[in-house]
Amino acid sequence: MREYSGFAQVYDLFMDNIPYKKWSRYLISLLRAQGVKEGIVAELGCGTGQMTRLLRDAGYDMIGIDMSPDMLGVARGKENDESILYLLQDMRSFELYGTVAAIVSVCDSLNYLTEPEDLCKIFKLAKNYLDPGGVMIFDINTKYYYSHVLGNRTVCENRDEGSFIWENEYDKETFINSSYLTIYHKSESDGEEVYERFEEEHMQRGYSIGEVLHYARRAGLTPICTYEAFTKKEPARNSERLYFILKNV
Repeated sequence: MREYSGFAQVYDLFMDNIPYKKWSRYLISLLRAQGVKEGIVAELGCGTGQMTRLLRDAGYDMIGIDMSPDMLGVARGKENDESILYLLQDMRSFELYGTVAAIVSVCDSLNYLTEPEDLCKIFKLAKNYLDPGGVMIFDINTKYYYSHVLGNRTVCENRDEGSFIWENEYDKETFINSSYLTIYHKSESDGEEVYERFEEEHMQRGYSIGEVLHYARRAGLTPICTYEAFTKKEPARNSERLYFILKNV
């Protein structure tokens, strides 16, 4: 099963609880605090382009990168203008046409890197494509989140437009959380209402602060700060999501 294939067409419908505008204000505040008030910003794992468009509206020249053609198809279909450059690429081997002021990644996209060495690969690519003094800002879900909050939990939601079942299994030895999604989406066929069924499997790995900073330094990026998500507070033992700021010094 391909991640974000069938789910792409209903992703925004079922993820409408994500406060993208609030999250974008926080991300923009971090960018501006690091001196990135304009210029080119690349987003890794941009999905349907929700955050990409909000950063564009804030004045940044945006590049959205995702490996799912279905998700990018939805992103490109949102608007008719060509103000955002969308690239169909794997973030582990992304290529840009030049350097950028910042690279960002949100909504736990980097947790999809289940091999720690792949995290190092992305940091090396970021080092290569960031302007001198450019920053990489991203969030991750913590090991605590997967082991104590999401892992081995089933989430169900039923709506008029459809429903989904989200089953989770967490492996404490590999730190990998496997999510099994079953989605039923109401549509029309020959004038009749029918329900389409999609099934997908998603795998994400929890990372500790020490692991992230270790691979960042190995790649030549300088850690600037780590925050409890959406705050300027230091992380706690039970932090569920963290934000990292790395710099190309």
